[in-house]
Amino acid sequence: MAKGTVAYKIIRDHLVSGKLITGEEIAIRIDQTLTQDATGTMAYLQFEAMGVDRVKTELSVSYIDHNMLQTDFKNPDDHKYLMSVAKRYGIWLSKPGNGICHQVHVERFAKPGRTLLGSDSHTPTSGGVGMIAIGAGGLDVAAAMAGEPFYLKMPKIVGVKLSGRLPEWVTAKDIILELLRRLTVKGGVGKIFEYFGEGVKELSVPERATITNMGAELGATTSVFPSDEITRAYLKAQGREGDWVELLPDPDAEYDEVVEINLSELEPLIACPHSPDRVVPVREVEGVKVDQVVIGSCTNSSFVDLIRAGSMLRGKKVHPDVVFAVAPGSKQALELITQEGVLLNFLKAGARILESACGPCIGMGYAPPSGGVSVRSFNRNFEGRSGTPDAKVYLASPEVCVASAIAGEIVDPRRLAEKENINWISVKMPERFPYGDEAFIPPLPEEEAKGVEIYRGPNIRALPEFDELPEDIQGEVSLIVGDNITTDHIMPAGAKILPLRSNIYAISEYVYHYVDPEFLLRAKKIRDEKGKANVIIGGENYGQGSSREHAALAPRFLGVRAVIAKSFARIHHANLVNFGIVPLEFLDKEDYGKFSLGDELEIPGLLERLKEGKEVVVINKATGEEVLCRYNLTPKQVSVLLAGGLLNWIKKKQGVPL
Repeated sequence: MAKGTVAYKIIRDHLVSGKLITGEEIAIRIDQTLTQDATGTMAYLQFEAMGVDRVKTELSVSYIDHNMLQTDFKNPDDHKYLMSVAKRYGIWLSKPGNGICHQVHVERFAKPGRTLLGSDSHTPTSGGVGMIAIGAGGLDVAAAMAGEPFYLKMPKIVGVKLSGRLPEWVTAKDIILELLRRLTVKGGVGKIFEYFGEGVKELSVPERATITNMGAELGATTSVFPSDEITRAYLKAQGREGDWVELLPDPDAEYDEVVEINLSELEPLIACPHSPDRVVPVREVEGVKVDQVVIGSCTNSSFVDLIRAGSMLRGKKVHPDVVFAVAPGSKQALELITQEGVLLNFLKAGARILESACGPCIGMGYAPPSGGVSVRSFNRNFEGRSGTPDAKVYLASPEVCVASAIAGEIVDPRRLAEKENINWISVKMPERFPYGDEAFIPPLPEEEAKGVEIYRGPNIRALPEFDELPEDIQGEVSLIVGDNITTDHIMPAGAKILPLRSNIYAISEYVYHYVDPEFLLRAKKIRDEKGKANVIIGGENYGQGSSREHAALAPRFLGVRAVIAKSFARIHHANLVNFGIVPLEFLDKEDYGKFSLGDELEIPGLLERLKEGKEVVVINKATGEEVLCRYNLTPKQVSVLLAGGLLNWIKKKQGVPL
């Protein structure tokens, strides 16, 4: 076990149960939670169902940053619901326009040495200030707000040793892209990445946050930096020096694994369509014509990113064939670049200024043209995520984005800087940030909060009740999918579907909508006419990407009771369990090919096998073959499955009638 590390120390100090042995189930106390409006509405409906009178965390924050397009009543109704829930239960609320949850949390709330659980996969962003910050499903976050610990398997702690210094035009984005190039989107499953070494001192807190943010694309549980004098200076500039504590690895700290990166040897990198790990040097794809460029997202929209990008544009123009947009990550960052005069550089160059929100990153507006090429400073480029099914999205640093916007094609910023006489600038930490707290609503006092009436618009529907796990599963294969299926594939986002997040009855109509438009009718027929369970067959890394629990909740509503895959992504695996869907893994991965659409299946004695820790037998009644499956479940997860899901489990534990 990797003792003496920053991650080990924080987990040790928050341990509620279990032993700090890799792979063992542990439970940790959660200090802070965050939600965003796309996941938060359902999370708070679940929290309400738990019957708790007030949140029990040190701090809980509800951010409104995803469903910002108000084309009808649905999104504003959700926002009004979230505002009323925050007042009623003692939660901070960040109003629309205040910024992206992860960046704002780093700025105003993140504390070294604390734990944070968020209903968004990029919650590890706050690891940039020395937190153990973990993304989870909304139901897990609701449980934490109700005072429950968070359960997980003790991850390996991987040390990422940074040495050397970043050359000009090479940035923090290139560090995490290099890790993705080496390790792939599956390389971080079951691991915490902890950064150490002399190179750490070269990185500001916003740059560290870029790296911890995009560690989610590795499949990592979380990523963390030490809390040092650089962290202290950042928090002091935020008016929060009192939140700082020094948190460093011991001189003799041991890591389960070590990855070494010499910063001096890196060059500008870019992730090609359609995966964050398809990373190559920018120079290898130079010349690709570009239609659209965007700087933003929770990965690269800090003041560091915006000041440098805006400085590059001083006296320059965006190429006539390129549409270029900038979405500042927070109101604070927008205020700062306005004060510094950088905002005017963007405007004079011909850039569009988008709202401080997630926006294009989740397909909420600003989609590329048909077949278009978009270069973005984002974290994900899954096929269709941008809102345009056949768009080609590249991921790169803001510096590469600006260079490509000027040139009209993908270009190495070093080459463009030489050609256009653009100087590299080192961004200095301001002595004091403009805090931007005007858009926060603080919690009400407890007695006053009890009198708040919660607003519910017509699109807000209570969570359906789900039954306990049956002794046997009689089912049918309703879908077969390949490797690296994302939660975007399962439960699409975008301006049409995201507003339905608080209505599981409506949003379930879009499960696997773009992968197989016939899935919905097939699943309903199996559930309603045949009275059987739906079973999905999947490949490697099933459920990677966003933490959206709707990718488990909506299939459960459609009658999915088991997913059999070669392997699962961490958060989605947990979400399946939370909603009573059994995640099974092929004992022999070659057995994946033994199933066809429509095959009748039987999983006999499932209940007893889970209780006894035995392998599960899946009988394909169409072929007569029997396939052995295992399950990667902790004792607590088994008990949750038996109860039919986490909400049922918590209600039983607290004596609340089901």
